Amino acid sequence: MEATKVLDAKGLACPMPIVKTKKAINELESGQILEIHATDKGAKNDLTAWAKSGGHEFIKHEEENDVFKFWIKKG
Repeated sequence: MEATKVLDAKGLACPMPIVKTKKAINELESGQILEIHATDKGAKNDLTAWAKSGGHEFIKHEEENDVFKFWIKKG
């Protein structure tokens, strides 16, 4: 998955991953992809709901060495 921008939100607790994601996605053009790395276990539910409510596309997520990786396409 080729991301336009990578956001490091590791070590941040809710709601900071969402706050940082919102700021980062605002810097992208429509159709570009943001890759987010987070360690907060609640991030998957939060980011899925946030992407849907904001008109963005939650593409996929992976877990690797206790790091959650998410890809969101800007709507």
